[in-house]
Amino acid sequence: MSSATPTPGTRLARRLPLAGVLRLGRPSDIWFKPALSVVASIAPSNLTLLALGRLDLAMYTMAGSLCALYAHNRPYAARARALLWVVLGMLAGLAVALVVASLTSDAVVLVAVGALMAAGQKVLCDATRIGPPGNVVLTFISSASLFAPQTLGQVPGHMALAAGAGAWAWLVGMAPGLLRPHGPERRATAHALNAAAAYAATRGTGDGHARARAAAAASVQAAWQALLSTGARSAPRRALERLVVRAEVALASPADTDPERLRLWARELCGTEPIPRTGESEAAADELLGVDAEITIPHRPWWSRLGPLTPIAVRTALGCALAGWASLALGVGRPYWALVTAASLYQANVTLTWRRGVQRVVGNFVGVLVFAAVVPLAHAGAAALVLCCLAFNFGAEALIGRNYWLGSVCVTPMALLITEFAGYHEPGELITERALDTLVGALVGFVAAVAVTNRRAGDRIEHALTTVDRAREHAARLLAEPHPAPAALESARLSLTAALVELRATVDAASGEWWQRALPQERVVLTEQSGHRTLAATVRRQGLHTLATTGMTTEDIRP
Repeated sequence: MSSATPTPGTRLARRLPLAGVLRLGRPSDIWFKPALSVVASIAPSNLTLLALGRLDLAMYTMAGSLCALYAHNRPYAARARALLWVVLGMLAGLAVALVVASLTSDAVVLVAVGALMAAGQKVLCDATRIGPPGNVVLTFISSASLFAPQTLGQVPGHMALAAGAGAWAWLVGMAPGLLRPHGPERRATAHALNAAAAYAATRGTGDGHARARAAAAASVQAAWQALLSTGARSAPRRALERLVVRAEVALASPADTDPERLRLWARELCGTEPIPRTGESEAAADELLGVDAEITIPHRPWWSRLGPLTPIAVRTALGCALAGWASLALGVGRPYWALVTAASLYQANVTLTWRRGVQRVVGNFVGVLVFAAVVPLAHAGAAALVLCCLAFNFGAEALIGRNYWLGSVCVTPMALLITEFAGYHEPGELITERALDTLVGALVGFVAAVAVTNRRAGDRIEHALTTVDRAREHAARLLAEPHPAPAALESARLSLTAALVELRATVDAASGEWWQRALPQERVVLTEQSGHRTLAATVRRQGLHTLATTGMTTEDIRP
């Protein structure tokens, strides 16, 4: 029997599996929303440019139009702010790219600027947690614009086109709120109920109960964030809050919870039916929650997350620069393809980066075959080219939720067809360069991820453990008081939930890194167990469990 100590290399090999990387998941329950939104955002500008015979300007309008892909899971009040920042971020990146392109044509310099911009876009998207599609769309637009011939005199006009399209994209993103103003909050609550039902089905002790509990806690936390970001407490929001409380009760007492009832409520929320009633008194639930005291989830400013993202930023800058320069060395005419491929890889850790790399390569290679099949149709005329691009835009958003590689099958021919807006290109040349840039970008990008280690991931686990301990101790002190204020107890419960969710995310991210000291797995398990026990005690002390299971009022449970 071998007694050799595993080396970092062998540990890395074990963490880079191929099994399951290409497995298709279930589609998102709102897959059609970003798919239809991006078509509604792009079509008017592209068809207008088609009518004017100026499809060569489509790249600039698409910069604004693609902003419609963002923030579909956010309540509309929060979505309005998020989309505005996305549009401004897109315009800022485009402006920098166009100005640089007008000042120099040195490809080496352009790649360097593109790599630095890609790193900045990655860090800002991760720190603000803007959500999918993240930095990739921003990097695609800014990198492609760097290699678009430009003069300073043309920049204002091109920026105006992008700004106009961005304003239209904002309107498209907000339009569904006219018909279903509480749709995002209903979906977030439904996700919390379904996740809590999955945990309740384990009775708190069955196989996979720990992971189901962590997933349910994260979903409940996301639901509270959605509800508490909507501003005024309307009647629909109050009803949704009571349903989220039911999900929290399931976390506290899974053995006493009927998972089918939670799933039924979740199905009703996803439909067009009125928000289901839980049965308990509204006034009683509100009093116990302390909601009239304006409870809030502790807000952590986004810039406080920049420090932990430093290794990701270095990986992105280094990987994108090296990928672009390697593409130039090989004589490829569009090095920004390799740069964007590298930028698309970087995830929370090396293991997830590897998975994304495999998915990107497979999707792009299948995508170039799809491009080869449809290019004769696209070359039938300008109208056919525009319609093909719209179809691939829809397909990319419809499929990418099932697996990244499947969405890439549509993204690749779409990107290749966009190059045709400025003029005809030989299909064989485009296919060869795209395939080569994909391999170069994926290989060089992953090597950069391995080379730039993230040894401080373990330190962040220690910090997260300390945060959970403090939140748990605070909740425990309140529980020890004879009559704690409802709002204080509710705030402590939400703080502890947020700390537990952050701990699990930090541990999962650190577990995928390869060169670091052993993680304190035993301490993590014990801290999570004690934290969830305190959460359960808090729910019981608030009387939420009694209300949910018996329908009592606060007068019935007061001492």
